[in-house]
Amino acid sequence: MKPSRRSEVAPFFVMEMMKAADERALTGVEVLHLEVGQPTTAAPEGVRRAAVAALADDRLGYTPALGIDELRERIARWYDERYGVIVPTDRVAVTVGASGAFVLAAIAAFDVGARIGITAPGYAAYRNILSALDLEVVSVEVDATTRFVPTSARLDAALPLDGLVVASPSNPTGTMLTRDELATVVRWCAEHDVRLVSDEIYHGISYGAEEVTAVELWDEAIVIQSFSKYFSMTGWRLGWSVLPEGLVRPVERLAQNLFISAPTLSQLAAVAAFDCTEELDENVVRYRERRRILLEGLAAAGIDEVAPADGAFYVYARIDHLGDATALCRRWLDELAITATPGVDFDPDGGHRWVRFSYSESTGQITEAVRRLAAWTRDRS
Repeated sequence: MKPSRRSEVAPFFVMEMMKAADERALTGVEVLHLEVGQPTTAAPEGVRRAAVAALADDRLGYTPALGIDELRERIARWYDERYGVIVPTDRVAVTVGASGAFVLAAIAAFDVGARIGITAPGYAAYRNILSALDLEVVSVEVDATTRFVPTSARLDAALPLDGLVVASPSNPTGTMLTRDELATVVRWCAEHDVRLVSDEIYHGISYGAEEVTAVELWDEAIVIQSFSKYFSMTGWRLGWSVLPEGLVRPVERLAQNLFISAPTLSQLAAVAAFDCTEELDENVVRYRERRRILLEGLAAAGIDEVAPADGAFYVYARIDHLGDATALCRRWLDELAITATPGVDFDPDGGHRWVRFSYSESTGQITEAVRRLAAWTRDRS
């Protein structure tokens, strides 16, 4: 028997590179990881204390499909504290990670065959999820001439569209939409009756640029968020979405059937995460320093054409003067014991010219990795 046609999605190359790195490490070589974007820090101390208490005192049964009331209320309050935006609690859905939020939103908002725009470069898993759901993925090309954000002209070129996915900060580029740029996207979507999905999972990790939530600009936008990145809770598999009123009940029904509920222990512990910002902001200070080291180190290695790295923990760099991205990443793993992610993960057409470097790993790893890259490029000249 054959697998379904819908399962024939491209692999998530960052995971392929991580697997290859693990295989390389089995030979006794210490591999420097610049491929995976996840915090190396544990969840905040307050979250861990709350989890211990929940393990001791709570039955940890199923929760309501949209999440426990206490967490939904705390998320809604976060929008007032962080952005000065009032979000009704009943529009918040707690999900199994941001990936679960995206799946629920996509099924609730779009019928089979709908045309969904996604930036190229853009997050690979979103592209593959949409394909697996029998939705047509339409690339919206962004590049240095558009500051790696979608413009009205680029969006016009992609019409007709039923939906649009944007991310700020972006994975893989780290580029953030300014308030005016996001307002332009919102206005364009409203004028063309296009459902906007705004990925904001790297909010909190930025370096001076203003973070603007689509919730502030349009009640019809779907916002996807996560506890994985700023809150340093990757393995807790917890995210949330802020939904238009008309999608709350559809998402609830889907969540009941697809997931039942998000992990109970994670929900109970996550309530405390919003009161741990001092600890979390210290992580961002470390990311800022690693970002500086990586940008300066890449430039010293002759890799100096990069997308604006406004936030998240990625640098998206053009490397075609050195070779094809996939072959280059393989070669760096074999020769330098460094892993990075080829751009084809994020842009099937033009990504062979680009590599994404993550600086979420330790400062020592980033420092040593760019030292090796600089030595490698010097030896080639």
